[in-house]
Amino acid sequence: MSSKNVVEKDTESEDLISYLKEKIPVEEMRDYASIQRVNSLDLVKGFAIIMIIIYHTSQTWFSRDWQFLSGMVLAVLDILGPSLFVFLSALSVIFSIRKKTGRLPKKVIRARIFSRGISIMAIGVIFNIVGLSIVRPDIPFPLNLWGWNILMFIGFSQIASYYALKLKKWLRALLGVIIIFISPTLRFYLYIGKDSNLLIWILHFIITSPTPELTLLPWLAICFISTIFGEFLFEAMIDGSEAAYKHLFKTFIIWGTILVVVGVITGWQLQTPETLVESEYPHLRLYTIMNQQDYYHFPGMPEFLIRGTIGNMFYNIGAALLIIAVCFYLIDIKKIDNSFTSMLIYYGKVSLSLFLVHYIFIPLFPFRFNIVIIVFIILGYLGFMGFFMYIWNEYGNGIGSPEWFMIQIGRIGQKTGEKVKEEVIKTEELIAKEIKKTEEKFVREIKKTEEFIIKEGKKIKEKTKEIIKKEKKKED
Repeated sequence: MSSKNVVEKDTESEDLISYLKEKIPVEEMRDYASIQRVNSLDLVKGFAIIMIIIYHTSQTWFSRDWQFLSGMVLAVLDILGPSLFVFLSALSVIFSIRKKTGRLPKKVIRARIFSRGISIMAIGVIFNIVGLSIVRPDIPFPLNLWGWNILMFIGFSQIASYYALKLKKWLRALLGVIIIFISPTLRFYLYIGKDSNLLIWILHFIITSPTPELTLLPWLAICFISTIFGEFLFEAMIDGSEAAYKHLFKTFIIWGTILVVVGVITGWQLQTPETLVESEYPHLRLYTIMNQQDYYHFPGMPEFLIRGTIGNMFYNIGAALLIIAVCFYLIDIKKIDNSFTSMLIYYGKVSLSLFLVHYIFIPLFPFRFNIVIIVFIILGYLGFMGFFMYIWNEYGNGIGSPEWFMIQIGRIGQKTGEKVKEEVIKTEELIAKEIKKTEEKFVREIKKTEEFIIKEGKKIKEKTKEIIKKEKKKED
């Protein structure tokens, strides 16, 4: 069967609506946001999403006497938060591009990455509308559509990483470092001038957003830096040898350690709401929360623990590399496989759904539990969330979940991609046909020219003979 027939079968056998009504395999649902063959990264996401759920629930469910603990926990474990997920999101783009290069047209690859990124950003917009209506009701519609929450930035990182990959590794590293170092000064300038200049206000709104938990600058640097290590990871997975895996592990450990040390050194100074603008760095509110106890007064919060600072960016990127390296060592080198790791991997595969769904249950027990009871409550809650996602995916086919929506958008892109492939094949056949016609015409013209030359040559010979005869007669 020709490639043309295959494409026609894929694209014309059913219309788009019928195609979207097809049941999506559960395994495809679980693997959509995962990098195939790299279970260690799903383990990282699974562990991270569990820590995120623990923090968000404890922040609300802790009684007021124990609220200070949630501040301490987040300050230390923020390395498992947005920075890690953005880092992993950028890594996934490497695999999406490299595995499909040569098999699909570049336009199709780009369309699929963009569709995934935009679909996640669309969910982020909905998240903004709901979240800002609670946290910042003073922000009117449509301004509350915009905000760099974790979903918005993960979606954006897919697109940004696609373009970052077009640059050399050294240039990506240089741009990432430059962005990290210039961002605080640039953001301070925008903050100072936003009330007196409309253009500066617009730039501040776009870059910082109404809720600057994550900001375009310096977080864009993660897209440039993470793609470098993503290529190292992809090359090691393609090689598949133990030597390649161990070399990758050492690379991640060395660079992770270097970046963590750089982050601690550049961000060692203590900051308080009096020394740093809390509205620009809202993570600084943890300083106030941590001091809601009588045991010890923290004089300040180390800058490398405050999101968006120079030290914090290096520290978080380095920590992400170390966490990935440890999980890669355990899963892909030591081949550890048990019920606990399988659970974490499963949680990682459905991490996006877990992140969104767990917010539904947070308002159930506001400021209710002490440190002893909350441990058992949260453990039960984590088990319930895993069971809930299993039932939803296995028996509800995951319909309505974020992964389901993104797969549907991706399938639309795939259907479009098949049409593109069909047009490419038709174009190639048309070009080949025209080339063949041109060749045949060229051959005919050459033959005509040859015949003409031969005919004229004969005429010239005959005329030459006649001239020679006439000359001989004159001589006689």
